[in-house]
Amino acid sequence: MSVPNSLPVSLHPAGQNRLVGTVLSADLVEVAGSLFGQGMRLALVSGHDDGESMRVTYLFTSGPPDFRVELHVPLARSRPTVPTLATLSFPASRFERELHDLFGIVPLDHPQPRRLVLHQHWPANWHPMRHGATEPPEMVAGAGSFPFVPVEGAGVYEIPVGPVHAGLIEPGHFRFWVVGETILRMKARLWFVHKGIERLFEGKDIASGLEIAERISGDTAVGHALAYCQAVEDAHHITVPQGGQGLRCVLLELERLYNHVADIGALCNDVGFGLAQAWALSLREQLLRLNREITGHRLLRGGVVPGGTRVRRLPTVVELAEVGQRFEELVELTASNALVMERFTGTATLDESHAHDLGVVGVVGRASGLVFDARVAHPIVDLVDGFTPALHSSGDVLARYAVRVDEVRASLSLLANLVERVGDLDVVASLEGRAVPDQLDGGVGIAEGWRGAIVHRVELDQQQRFTRVKIVDPSFLNWPALPTALGDTIVPDFPLANKSFNLSYAGNDL
Repeated sequence: MSVPNSLPVSLHPAGQNRLVGTVLSADLVEVAGSLFGQGMRLALVSGHDDGESMRVTYLFTSGPPDFRVELHVPLARSRPTVPTLATLSFPASRFERELHDLFGIVPLDHPQPRRLVLHQHWPANWHPMRHGATEPPEMVAGAGSFPFVPVEGAGVYEIPVGPVHAGLIEPGHFRFWVVGETILRMKARLWFVHKGIERLFEGKDIASGLEIAERISGDTAVGHALAYCQAVEDAHHITVPQGGQGLRCVLLELERLYNHVADIGALCNDVGFGLAQAWALSLREQLLRLNREITGHRLLRGGVVPGGTRVRRLPTVVELAEVGQRFEELVELTASNALVMERFTGTATLDESHAHDLGVVGVVGRASGLVFDARVAHPIVDLVDGFTPALHSSGDVLARYAVRVDEVRASLSLLANLVERVGDLDVVASLEGRAVPDQLDGGVGIAEGWRGAIVHRVELDQQQRFTRVKIVDPSFLNWPALPTALGDTIVPDFPLANKSFNLSYAGNDL
């Protein structure tokens, strides 16, 4: 794939398979439209406060083969505006609303310019990612309630759920409009715990940044650490040895295993089949104990490091075979239960057209027929011959269950192959003495976490301190799909539908 020479942008190579160029605001829609027309996806949009001026960075990706185009749009600080890409891309519309909230960058002609990240209680002119932003100000008194769009008609009533929930989950508010038990419409409100993670990176060194990355979403320590380390390495033009890349794949698949096993059990528990949940939790505990032996941490922290990977040992073929046997018993237990399968089938369907238009990734996307998987599109190591992402097309809870089942089987197969290929358990390329060639070019990392593609983009100064880190967790892209899937679903099936998506509040509410 290549960028047409006729476009008003001059590109230069930077990092891994990436072209970078500056685009004038007036030319953005034309250039972006051409890239969308070639099938590229908008993986990230990042605001920047460069002091006297501001900037927006757009990252477009495609693959295989791995190909990335990064556009920088300089903006006047006195009037920072960009033309909206909302008519070309739904993810772009949400990235632009985020830009407006955090940086005060206005997307001109945006069809839905209301706030996204900062709720109505925040002062209108306070933009926390701008340099010189004060400490969080006093909340606005009398800001009023969120202006939900009402649904009216005979027999329609509202059910508010959250943001505080009975279980040990983070806050999110769900507003249902219902007739009888059938959901007509659902609106999800998030960002009750926006933590300023991206601002927290600023001024940190690389080692301190890794500690933050591993904790962005606790169940995705490897996925976020890997995307972070790839971005740091990309900024320094460092190539990780293949042995280190193989070890990273081992850790990524181990993280996928314990999360998918837990989700399969939780899905069964949501339809009252507690036996399967107990079985899954027992297997998850076995995997977590194995994780602790491999990296010293049950959630696999400490294994992925800038420049490579460090592990204490690898899982053995015997251990993987035992996990596989226990997992197949779990699958047989669930798939043979007619009540479980009946509740899964046809529930909360997200069709391929809506999934594509919303820009959905990962498990949710592949359950709706979207083939994208960063392990294939943006590979870090050659996987076994014939590896293809798990794919189903019905888009219901059953499809999302089936993708998880197939991914566990694929992960076990990949692990069995990888442990035979990996030699040294400590493979790290040194970053000592390696300066960043160009601060504004930055570095990009893309990893297929267990929920879906994770993207990190970093910029560092010559003292190896971060000036900007932008993070895109798959949950940011996938949350809008949940309300779409709930049309004509009954209220009692909401917990099941929600669990089948299993999105991260922490990964979204950065």
